[in-house]
Order: sequence, then C-alpha cells, then structure tokens
Amino acid sequence: MATAVPAERDAVARAFPGAGGERRLPGAAPVRSAGGYDLLAAGVGPAMAAASTATALTAAALAGTPYDLVVSAGIGGGFPPEAPLGSLVVADAITAADLGAETADGFLPVTELGFGTITHRPPAALVRAVAETTGARPGTVLTVSTVTGTAVRAAALRARHPEALAEGMEGFGVAEAAAAHGVPVLEIRAVSNPVGPRDRAAWRIGDALAALTDGFGKLAPVLESWSPHEHQHHR
Repeated sequence: MATAVPAERDAVARAFPGAGGERRLPGAAPVRSAGGYDLLAAGVGPAMAAASTATALTAAALAGTPYDLVVSAGIGGGFPPEAPLGSLVVADAITAADLGAETADGFLPVTELGFGTITHRPPAALVRAVAETTGARPGTVLTVSTVTGTAVRAAALRARHPEALAEGMEGFGVAEAAAAHGVPVLEIRAVSNPVGPRDRAAWRIGDALAALTDGFGKLAPVLESWSPHEHQHHR
C-alpha cells in the first residue's frame, strides 16, 4: 500500500493488528509490514510516487515474491457536496487531471495529443466490494501536480471531469507503476478538505486520518477474498 507521507502510512498501519518493523527492499524506501501487508510512504506527487512504487514492485519481483495488488491510499480534497469532510472515496477511475497542454481553446489531455494515457481503472468488482464494506463512495479520483486552491480551477476540473469526487497528488503515478508491472491498482482517499479556495483553517486532517484507519480496518477481509493469488504480501 502506497501513501504519500508517513502520517498516512501510519494511519493505515493502525488498522491492522501485529504491525511489524521497517525493512528495506533493494533500492526502495523502507516499508513497514502490518497485517501481512507492506506499507510504503512513497513521497509527494505523481513522479515520486511512481518512482518509489515501481522500485518496490521491481525489487519484490526480483526477489521472487511479486505483489498481486497495489493500493494508493491517503487523504485528499473532496468535491462538495458529494464528498464531504471525513468521508471516504474509492476510485473507479484514477485520472491525471493536468497531464496535457493548454491551448487557446482550453485544456487538451495528453491522449488528444497522441500520447500515453490519462486514466487507469481499478477492478470493478473490487471497487464495489470496497464501497459496500467501508461506505466509501465510488467515483473518479483526480491526480494533480498542483493542488486546487481556487473556485475557478475547481469548477474547471468538474466541468472536464463531471464524475470527479476527490483529488490527490499520487494516485495516477502509483497506477502507472502498477500498470507497467501488470498489477491491479486501487485508490482510496479520506477527505480532509474541500476542493476549492485554499483555507487551511477549514481542513480536518485528523478526522481524515481517523477515517482512513477506520476504512482500512474494514477492508482486510475484502482484499484477502478478492486476491487471486496466495501471496502473503500485498503492495
């Protein structure tokens, strides 16, 4: 499971009994084992998250213990009113919101320029199971390199992505790394602030971290029953 920062990683770890110590995979940041899962604070932003996740996936594969699932987890902004503070969102689409080009006629995603992809889709059955078990709302989670701080940008994002429920900075990077290894991906966000004008006083980071712990506390049976392999470690 990949988070951006240690506080998010630790919130996830608190959901599982028997949290273990940290260990290193060759070339990767330290991982913390908890409940049979490997937890990685992969770094902030899509580039760092992709690099750290890909390194961990490669190291595990070379060691003969490949991961069978990658979970991007953390707190993030929610689009009101559908994703209120303290709620959970599970991505049915992980979309890069600002990967493309600005033109005189507006923003063009990189796919319309003839390159790459902007969306990864987690397994639909797994998304449904997560939603049913945790109460998370399924929808698009946007990945941005610049956090939204104005009502104008929030409105523009919703206009381009009407199914968007939340934004974060790592999901698409984690998903790109998972896709390169042919491993399914999941993204779960707990809402700490509304997407829009930047108002730190209105953020509820503690509540969001608690919601993350609570959600993952309900999630382990879902992940275990879905897993198509007998691996004891998941990423």
